[in-house]
Amino acid sequence: MKIVVLAGGTSTERSVSITSGTMVCKALREKNHQAVLVDVFCGIDVKGNLEDVFAEEAYDIDKAAEYMHSFDAGLNEMIASRRRFFGPNVLELCEAADVVFLALHGANGEDGKVQATFDLLGIPYTGTGYLSSALAMDKSITKQFFRAHHVPTPNGVTLKKGQESEPLSGFGLELPVVVKPCCGGSSVGVYIAHTNEEYWQAMKDAFSYEPEVVVEEYIEGREFSVGVVDGKAYPIIEIAPIEGFYDYTNKYKAGSTVETCPAVLTEEQTKEMQKHAEDGAAALGIENYCRLDFMMRKDGRMYCLEANTLPGMTPTSLLPQEAQVLGISYPELCELLIQLSLRKRGKNE
Repeated sequence: MKIVVLAGGTSTERSVSITSGTMVCKALREKNHQAVLVDVFCGIDVKGNLEDVFAEEAYDIDKAAEYMHSFDAGLNEMIASRRRFFGPNVLELCEAADVVFLALHGANGEDGKVQATFDLLGIPYTGTGYLSSALAMDKSITKQFFRAHHVPTPNGVTLKKGQESEPLSGFGLELPVVVKPCCGGSSVGVYIAHTNEEYWQAMKDAFSYEPEVVVEEYIEGREFSVGVVDGKAYPIIEIAPIEGFYDYTNKYKAGSTVETCPAVLTEEQTKEMQKHAEDGAAALGIENYCRLDFMMRKDGRMYCLEANTLPGMTPTSLLPQEAQVLGISYPELCELLIQLSLRKRGKNE
């Protein structure tokens, strides 16, 4: 198949997205697909016919990634000077492809905007649709949907600028609390505040990313993640940071966490968490695949934190690790996610 692996973009998770996209593109090339890596915002320089981009046997994926990173330093200036989000030749190349593999993360990629555009243009893509993408991106709305569908989630409140001075007790909360941007990802801008001073600083930092901030009770315990593919939960993975919590640094710095899959849990706990994961995905209407994050207290009570509709997709990312336990290799997983998405959209190849 002719496949565009769409990565990069303008969010704070741009670098992570490029890494995911690079690995996915290599895996699909390994499976003999005509896959190309494209930056959704910066575009691609095409000389000649668009079809020639897919047919190029000597296509250099690492060189394509370097080209994408060459825009990093001046990205803010590009954003300020441009009215159009999609870069040169992006939509044209996506329309020429059999499918677009979305390796985007964060705003303007994981929030439903790209998905809605592709739906209007009739471009098949991986992952869930625009509505569930938008719902899952908003942590405040996600919590409302979880509660409505009896998926346990930490108590919390959504605050706007100016409300940070109001006492936590007025919201039924007390220190320590978790502070995070309402629509952020990869734990960017997420803080655990144990003191009032830490709380004020966390709110200030979180508001620098988003106009709304979610403040929720801190759940002390073990952290887990569960992939849901085609409505069924994958083996659970436990994430144990060597220091601190599973923030941006610990997610992407090699050797900073110990990840165990399948997680050491009782059979009853495993089934319960997997059921919550399936219910959480269904509550948000997520199709094809996603990953949900959990915390579990010492007494066994578990809480679903959020859903990721386009989870990290490097070979060592959480979802690929879970698939590996089921005997699904990384290239096979990439193909599986494409086939599921094409089937859901009535375009099975």
